[in-house]
Order: sequence, then structure tokens, then C-alpha cells
Amino acid sequence: IMVLELLLCLSFGCAAALKPTCLSAQLRKPGDYILGGLFPFGMDILNLTARSEPSLVVCERLYVDGLLWALGMKFAIDEINNSTSLLPGVKLGYDMYDTCFEPAVTLQPSLLFLTQNGTTGIGVLCNYSEYQPRVTAVIGPHKSDLCLLTAKLFSFFWIPQVSYRASSEKLSNTELYPTFYRTVPSDKSLVEAVVLLLTKFGWNWIATIGSDDEYGRGAHGQFLNVAENHSICIAFEGLIPTDLADPNAKHYLEYTIHLINRTKANIIVLFSHRLSAQALLEHSIRMGLGKKVWIGTETWLLSDIAASIPNIQSIGTVLGFIMKTSPVPGFQEYVADLFTSVQQEKFCQESRELNQLLNPGTLDAHCRQCDHVSLQDVSPSLSRAQVQAVHVAVYSVAHALHRALGCTQHECPRAPIRPWQLLQFLNTFPFEVNGQQFRFDQSHSTNTGYKLILWSWKNNTLEYLPVGDYGESLYINESQIEFHTEDSKEPTSECFTQCKPGQVRQIKGFHLCCYDCTDCPENTFWSAKDSSTCTPCLQHQWSPARSTRCYDRSERYLFWTEPLTIALLTLMSITMTVTCLAAVLFLKNLETPLVQASGGKLSLFALLTLLLLCLSCCLYIGKPSSNICMIQPMVYVLCLSGCFSTFFIKSLEITLVTEFPHCAPTFLHWVTQRRAWLLVALCLLPECLLCLGYLHLGPDYLVVDYKSLPTEVLLVCKTESWFAFALMHGYNGCLGSVCFLCTFMVQTSRKKYNFARGITFAFLIYFIVCIFFIALFVTLKTVLRSVAQIGTILVTSLGILVTYYIPKCYILVRKPHLNTVDYFQNSIEEEPEDSST
Repeated sequence: IMVLELLLCLSFGCAAALKPTCLSAQLRKPGDYILGGLFPFGMDILNLTARSEPSLVVCERLYVDGLLWALGMKFAIDEINNSTSLLPGVKLGYDMYDTCFEPAVTLQPSLLFLTQNGTTGIGVLCNYSEYQPRVTAVIGPHKSDLCLLTAKLFSFFWIPQVSYRASSEKLSNTELYPTFYRTVPSDKSLVEAVVLLLTKFGWNWIATIGSDDEYGRGAHGQFLNVAENHSICIAFEGLIPTDLADPNAKHYLEYTIHLINRTKANIIVLFSHRLSAQALLEHSIRMGLGKKVWIGTETWLLSDIAASIPNIQSIGTVLGFIMKTSPVPGFQEYVADLFTSVQQEKFCQESRELNQLLNPGTLDAHCRQCDHVSLQDVSPSLSRAQVQAVHVAVYSVAHALHRALGCTQHECPRAPIRPWQLLQFLNTFPFEVNGQQFRFDQSHSTNTGYKLILWSWKNNTLEYLPVGDYGESLYINESQIEFHTEDSKEPTSECFTQCKPGQVRQIKGFHLCCYDCTDCPENTFWSAKDSSTCTPCLQHQWSPARSTRCYDRSERYLFWTEPLTIALLTLMSITMTVTCLAAVLFLKNLETPLVQASGGKLSLFALLTLLLLCLSCCLYIGKPSSNICMIQPMVYVLCLSGCFSTFFIKSLEITLVTEFPHCAPTFLHWVTQRRAWLLVALCLLPECLLCLGYLHLGPDYLVVDYKSLPTEVLLVCKTESWFAFALMHGYNGCLGSVCFLCTFMVQTSRKKYNFARGITFAFLIYFIVCIFFIALFVTLKTVLRSVAQIGTILVTSLGILVTYYIPKCYILVRKPHLNTVDYFQNSIEEEPEDSST
């Protein structure tokens, strides 16, 4: 019962989360001084290249990190407004807009911020000293190329702009961008840290890659200049595309991997944003680049790449530098409370009324997707959200405003402040946030240093393990670094070694004098006749790394003699024994009230189908064939349909008696007399037709897989038509859903036996098993797929036996005095079942 209540609570919680909220209304708020916000709420532009006129640009998907950064700004402003010492008596407001990662989108709200306060027009003046724009300062945007665009715009009007992510060294030019600030270090510090790391390990033969955008080109170019001064030899250098929709992008990525593979560089330095890095890593895995040491940066190290790329662990060791940040106290609780509040109509109405007080804008919704996102959607990102930089950016403006207004600890005068008046206080004074001191340096950056982290895998779960830090110098805890190489040792970067049998000589980079001795990879071998290349083995053969010959593959399937198979067969035997015992007991007591109320001979039919279902487990053991693959799903769904049809009839009977008592005398004989067998046949007929459709659309067939296992050939059944698969299993799911809905709310007197409860829990177990089965069936490709199918059959059968049949067997054996008509009859008189049924 507790499990049922939990599932119902989760169901209602999900239904509540699906209801649109007013989260987008929380991105604006009136105040005495307004801060503009530029955040990437959306991503994946729909119509940018197809535009033939300056129409609205639409983003397709929500970018959760961008939303959390925006909520970090809202949280900081709410903290400041509630503070009694920073800006007492003064309220900050905010107006946040989507950048969608695109300059064309970013420019629209930027121009809106420049409009004269109270209007939608930008004044053209000779002197802007008295000009009062809509906002006092701007927080964001996050990308360097967007900041290079907006920084010139805001610098012309002398409006302070504080970015929380842009790190391009170009933005350090205070002559070009006098009003641009950032709460992160510049790429210059990052490049110095990377070079020191390479020097520390003696890695002087590397490949370096940058994304073809402002961040990638800038950091990559600066790295090349610094690396040259530290005697680091570049085996390969290149840029990867950022527009992955470009037809040439895939070809260029493959070409890049091919060139890196030729150089055999063990160290790859990657300056890139998330999407480009993800595409490169996916291609490196697909093309078998092998295990390397990847040195990355925060832009992709902390993203969801690890969760979104299959077999990501095969890329090797991942090291990189991330900014030193601290968690913002209370932020996670604030977000959780906010998501609760935005579901309340009263709160939403107050928010909309409050927004009416803000100067009206001409742009569309600030965040189209935000009203359809729930706390569950953002929770994975919330736990690792890097919002301190946003938090500090807002506080830097607040402290400057505190000094510009001449505030005391108890009061702030409400005086008109022009944006340019804040700049002198941003330049010269340090400020404190949560006990930590911050100050903008001469290039208008804050340098809090970096942490060196390692991607560490624990039980297939990624952990960001700190292994060093960089401030004024680099510190590395080498004992904590576990290199994911063949021997778990630090890789070498030598130019020349004497090759041994099983190894071939490969030129590295564009330097003909340097080559490496590399082992022939798996499934290739070294031949003395051609010592310069590794010869691939034939398809039915394999070889270990650094081999001089190939070996024949052995077949792999679920053998009868495996310990796991024996355990499953033992469980199958137990299940079949319980089923047979229950059938014998029901047959012996066939004419008693309990068995008659349970369905009589229909119950025996259901137990027979369960017995056949358990026997079908043998189809998944032993060497498969195309015929066996074709039969497996049909036997499963037909046996299950036969069992479910009897529960369906019993559920209809319960529904008639409990919900439609006046109609029950008219229709009850359809589900309790001989006609019940007709209903069983009618329930089985659609499943039979679906099986015929399955045979027509394409049955499962045997696949000989040479790729999944390194030394064996895998014999596995493959699904030809997922549509037919879904229809066959979906029909049983529909039968189960009807039975569940007909019984889960039924209440009976304590003096009567509750048949509905057993049916409810039987199908609850079935639904839970189905969820796990679908997830495992779709993802598994080895013999574990057969194990999952057998487990699903046995758990489903045991669930039905334990919840429905065993309680009745217990009454028959241990409490026969309860086997009476009064205890098992329905709430209305019904004709006894004919002895022939």
C-alpha cells in the first residue's frame, strides 16, 4: 500500500509539474535602479540561416545552465534588497533577456537597454553625460564573441557591463572596452596554467585544437605563442567548426581525428565550447582514436558531455583547469522554493502585476521555454551549477552603487545616478561577497585562480577529482592522478625509440624526424613482411594488442552450463512448481466458493498460461537461430495476453458490482458464465492479429555481431520492427492498464474478501518490471539481453502468483473455514457458475 501511495504521489507531482508556471515572469522586476541581464536561456536556432528579412529569431531548446545563471542573478538581487546594510532603503530591479548563443539575438535586448528611460527610443546626442538609459548596468553575456559585440556598444554609452563567463584576452584591452568587466580570469592565465602543466610532466609532443569561434581562436593562438617559448613541440594544430549543421563539419572533424591519429600524439589540448568539444569526442570514439590525455577547460569539462556520449570512458585521461569557485549559500534552497512558488496562482498574479510597473519592452517573452520546466528538469544541473561568478558580478555593481550614492550602514539616498558614475568605484575599490574579497585588476578581471581536476570514474559515475591548483604557481598532487592507459602509467612523449615485434613506427605531426613506436591495436597484427603497418585480422578472427598473429573467434551466447543460467533455471523451476501446486489446489477445490469467485476454470487457464510463460524461458538459453528469435516475442506476448484476459474479465466483474450495481444483473452473466470464455477469445484475438502483423512487418532475426566483444562473435536476436514490438507489448500494457484502473480504488467490507487488491498489486509489479525491461532491452546488446528477458518473465510470473494466487492458496490450506459463500460472494446475488464452465 505504501508503494501504491508513493506512485500516486509521484504521479500527481508530475502532473503538477506539467502545468505551465510563471517562471518567465520572474525574469523582470521593477526597482529604483534596474540591472539588465543577458543569459542563454535557449539554444539551437531554428531559422537563422533561412531568414530573408530581419524577423524574430527563435531558439528551440532550453539551456538549463543559462536559466540557473539567471536565477543566480535574481537570487543575488533579492539578497541585496533584503540586506539592511548594503543598499538600505533602495531596491534593485532587473530585466533579463535571452541571448540564444547568437549575436543577432543578443543585439536586440542590448539595444533595448540603451533606450532612454521610460521610452523605446535611443537618443542621439552630442554629450551623453546626462543621458539616462533604461538600465544602470548590464550583467552578461557569457560568451566572448557576444561580449566583443556588446562591449563596444555599452562602452560608447559608458554603461558598466560585467560578464560572468567571457574570458577572451581581447576583452582585457581597456582602451577598446573601457566599461567592460568580468568576474573570471582571462585566457592568458588559463594558457599559462596549461603550459606549466605540460612542462611539469615533460609532455612536449602534443596536439592542440580550438573551436572556430572567438574563445577557441583566441585561447588556441595564445597557447601556441606561449608553448613555443617553453620548448613544447606541436604535433598538430587546428580549429574545429562550431556550426555543426554545416554539411562539411562532419568531414572536417573526421579529417582532424585522422590527422591526430597519424601523429600519434598522446596529449591533446582542447580549447572549445561544449558542442564542438562533444562532436570532436564523439568522432574520436567512433573512429577509434584510442586513449589519450585530454587537457581541457571549464567550458566543456563541467558540461553534460560525459552523460551524453556513449563509451566516453574510452577516450582516456581527462585533465583540466576550472575556476576556483565556492558554492553560493542558500541558492539551491532558493531555487527549490521558487519552483514551488511559481506553481501558485496567487504568486503568479502578484508577479505579473509587479511586472506591469516596469517600463514596457518591445521584445517577446524573455524565456519561452521557462514556463514549462520543472525542478526535476534542472536538479541535475543545479547540483553542479557555477553561479558564484554571476553572484559576484551583481554584488560588484551593488557595492559600486553603494559608494556612488554615498550610503551609510543604515540608509541610502535615492538620487539619480548615471551609469558612468559607477565606473570609478568599480575600478578602485575592493568588495566582499560571503566573506571573500574580490577586486578588479588593471584589465578589469578578477583572478581567483584555477583548480586542476581529473575525470575520475567510480562505478561508472563521473567525479571531478581535484588534483592540484594554480594561483601564483602550479601545485599538482601526482599521487591522485590515475592515468587511463594500458599500464595505468604516465604516457611518454618521446620522438624516437627502437620498435619491437608487434609495434610499428609512426611519424608524429609534421616533423619527419620524429616518430613513435606504437603497438598494433587489437584485431590487427604485425608481419615481418610489412613492418611499417599493422595488418587487420579477418572478420572471424581477433588479436590482442601488439600481436604477431590472429586467432579464431569463439561463439558467445547464453550457455546452459553458465552459473547465471543455472540460477535462472532454478528460479524458473521454483516458479513452475508454485504454479503447478496452485493449479492442483484450485482443481481440487474447483467447486468451492473461493475458486468459483476467483474465476473457476478461468483461473486454471491463467495458471496454464503462466506455466507456458515460464517454460518459454528456455527459448532464450542456448544457441539461437532465426526461427527461435522469431518465436520468442510471440510466445511471450500471447501467454501474457491469455493470463491478462482472465484478469480483465474479473476486473470487469468487480467494476460492474461496485460501480454499476443497477446494471450488474443485466451484464454480469457475460463475465461469469460460459460467455466469459468468449471474452477471453476476443481478448486474445487482437494479440494474434498483432503477431501476424509482426511477422509481416519483420520478425526478429539472428545477428552475428563481430564488434561488441573483443575476442568472441556474439549471436544475438535483433528487433527488425520496433513498431510491431511496441504494438504487441503495448496491447498487453493496455489490458493491464484497464485492469489496474478498474480495481485500484475498490473498497470492500472487512467481512468480504477483496479480489481487487490482488489484481492491483499484480499489475503494479508488471508495470514496474516493464519500465526496467524496456530500458534494458533497448540498451543491452550482449548475452545480458537474454538474461533481462528471462528475468522479466520470471519476475512478472512470480508477481502474479504472490499477489493473486498464493493468498487464495493460503486460505484453502490454512483457513478453510473462510471458504464460504458469504465471505466470497459479491454485494449482489449472482447466479452460481455452471458446473460445465
